[in-house]
Amino acid sequence: MTEKLLQYLWNYKVFKYFDFKDIEGNSVEIIHFGKWNKDAGPDFINSKIKINGVILAGNIELHVRSSDWIFHNHSQDPNYQNIILHVVFQHDVEISQLTDQQVSTLELKHHIDENIIRKYEKLINGNQFIACENIFNKDKIPLHFHEGNILKKLEEKSVELEQSLVLYKNNFEAVLFHSLAYSFGLKVNAHIFRQIAESIDYSIINKIRQNPLQLEALLFGISGWLATPEDGQMKIWKREFDFLKLKFKLPDLVFHPKFLRLRPPNFPTIRLSQLADLYQHQNLFSKIMDAESTEELYDLFKSVKASEYWDCHFNFGTISKVHPKTLSKDFIDLIILNTILPLKYTYHKYHQEETADKILEFYQNITAEKNSVIQNWKNLGVLVKTALESQSLIYHYKNSCDGKNCLTCSIGFKLLKES
Repeated sequence: MTEKLLQYLWNYKVFKYFDFKDIEGNSVEIIHFGKWNKDAGPDFINSKIKINGVILAGNIELHVRSSDWIFHNHSQDPNYQNIILHVVFQHDVEISQLTDQQVSTLELKHHIDENIIRKYEKLINGNQFIACENIFNKDKIPLHFHEGNILKKLEEKSVELEQSLVLYKNNFEAVLFHSLAYSFGLKVNAHIFRQIAESIDYSIINKIRQNPLQLEALLFGISGWLATPEDGQMKIWKREFDFLKLKFKLPDLVFHPKFLRLRPPNFPTIRLSQLADLYQHQNLFSKIMDAESTEELYDLFKSVKASEYWDCHFNFGTISKVHPKTLSKDFIDLIILNTILPLKYTYHKYHQEETADKILEFYQNITAEKNSVIQNWKNLGVLVKTALESQSLIYHYKNSCDGKNCLTCSIGFKLLKES
């Protein structure tokens, strides 16, 4: 038994029977179990109980053993002065302070199903993909489980975007550019690409966006790749970068994207060139915000490709087999899921009541990702067809399963309650 599990059982009232008696044999009626307090102070606040016909209102503290009151130094803490009941799994010692204040102690050891304790111990001590793998039942996934996870994820992302909007004076277009740069960088270069994007005042991007040569040169120059040109095209980019640096008084900032452990199509050279090409679109932000379907979003990205130089290059100065560097559908899906939909949600949520439903429709119309996490869920019999399910399950795995937060999991709640 852990205190966390005890709090969980009290909060959800998971007991074999409710004819509670304190350690003195007095009947204890719990009128209101209280509100679970996740901050400092008593575990449950605003509780109400009835003992010997007397109704008491106040706070309830829970411990695995009575002696934990002493070990946790509650006697000297003013936050624990309004305790009306001390709830313990096992009563092992009298607490003089509570006795003097006539605070009853309720022992729960015989009210809790031992199967729940054993099951929880197996969950937190297991080494499987998810803690409940051996008892997992896909039929225990609650109704609207995936929709709930996606909305929680969108809200979390929205908080980050709103912080960026404050920083960039509510300039949604600048935040879109920074977010797209982050996504184009993938895991290896995401933070570096964002730094590159944020190092350039967005007004400069707006002024040169119709000239992809200049935008490409600007991104390559800030990446530190143009100092020693290796061919004629690099000399052109260097000339343009030197001109832009002088014209806009750009600082001598250099960021160094990484190539290590990347497949050639994901080289930062290719991705930055594709990002520059994307920004040739007029009114890109408006088109994204106004898009009513995934098809409209795909139309914005499917024509994007790295500039002609990269048709026969992956890196500077080294010629490769001719192959236009376009965006794959899987990559476009990642951009839509990780950047476009969170920003659309943030932009519309205060103005359109149906925003959440519309965004969820986008997820339902995008194919599920393929990765090891999703494959493991499929091995457990979970149906994963669309991005609504895959994104939900990835989010749930990262936020609940990976840290073995079984007591905050809606699936775990149902599994633990079963005998």
